[in-house]
Amino acid sequence: MDSVQAIKQRFEIIGNDPKLNRAIEKAIQVAPTDITVLVIGESGVGKESIPRIIHSLSHRKHGKYIAVNCGAIPEGTIDSELFGHEKGAFTGATGTREGYFEVADGGTIFLDEVGELPLTTQVRLLRVLENGEFIKVGSSQVQKTNVRIVAATNVNLFDAIEKGKFREDLYYRLSTVDILLPPLRERKDDIHLLFRKFAADFAHKYKMPPLKLDDNAVQVLQKFRWSGNIRQLRNVAEQISVLETGRDISAATLQSYLPQEGSNLPSVIKDKKSESDFSTERDILYKVLFDMKSDLNDLKKLTLELMKNGVSKTQEINPNLIQKIYGNKDAESEIAYEPQPHAAVITNDTEDYDDENDDNYLFAETVEEEENLKLEQKEIELIKKSLERNKGKRKAAADELGISERTLYRKIKQFDL
Repeated sequence: MDSVQAIKQRFEIIGNDPKLNRAIEKAIQVAPTDITVLVIGESGVGKESIPRIIHSLSHRKHGKYIAVNCGAIPEGTIDSELFGHEKGAFTGATGTREGYFEVADGGTIFLDEVGELPLTTQVRLLRVLENGEFIKVGSSQVQKTNVRIVAATNVNLFDAIEKGKFREDLYYRLSTVDILLPPLRERKDDIHLLFRKFAADFAHKYKMPPLKLDDNAVQVLQKFRWSGNIRQLRNVAEQISVLETGRDISAATLQSYLPQEGSNLPSVIKDKKSESDFSTERDILYKVLFDMKSDLNDLKKLTLELMKNGVSKTQEINPNLIQKIYGNKDAESEIAYEPQPHAAVITNDTEDYDDENDDNYLFAETVEEEENLKLEQKEIELIKKSLERNKGKRKAAADELGISERTLYRKIKQFDL
């Protein structure tokens, strides 16, 4: 059996972390079997290496190896991609197509981001795992396949199960053996090794001397959280290799290439608290606006009823509506002394009533316009205050207001701010 170190060299895996070594050991141990494996880890930790190790060390190594990114295939076509379809099964199906499970018969299929599969596809996948059977889209004929399935996910499948987005029986079929890959922040001693490897690769690629970090820069590198893991570290190494003319990299230079929100964990917590405060203030302001809109609508309804029924028929008006607007006052007396301009005479002949030519209808439109104008003014005021508070930074202002940056930009243009 190949050793862990030999597998690392063969698949260019860098690092000596015990958790990483354990993950590779488990991959080596399960490779000769047909056990279904679930690889768990954050995005960017290198989950795709494990199924390649398993396939290359298995008796299926001469068969096909197909990697499928389940999250990148549209929901409407995922069944066709995996299981194939018959001619005429749907619009555009001009011929019979073999799916991945048919093509990879005798080999291995790697289902990356398996947590993104639709529930209907999960049912089909469960049948393949249980008895190796599948049915093409648009067909009634059961077909058999002999494939090894290795799946991977970066989401918590238990949470997905609780939310009804992932089948519990499928989870237990996939996770016969779990292989956990640790995030880069838990492999601090490996971070510098990986950076040096990437720096050497890019030096060869761009024909320039490799980068060299000083001691302080190495400490900054190891303290950073690397939320994007190995993928993020590789991108930073490439940026510095291309953009920096000097090859000796100081801590200050390295820090300039790292996102500020990720360099200091306490500051992230502080920012979240601040965002929560802004969110509370925003919720209060929105509640005031919505209450104002509700009051205006009630006032408009009462005014229209008064204009239609006249003062003499105030008893026919909804008493709850009157009480809401006038509070504990003698509402009927308040209404009686209010002027009633353009009071309409309502007859029982409602079919001949033309609301668009009635003064009541025009008055309602006026009230609606005034209401919209006031709400628009409040919206402008909120946007201005948020932009001032965030020193003109649209992204921060949009987050504070609870809208997308694109929506904020459109409103800035709309209101000519």
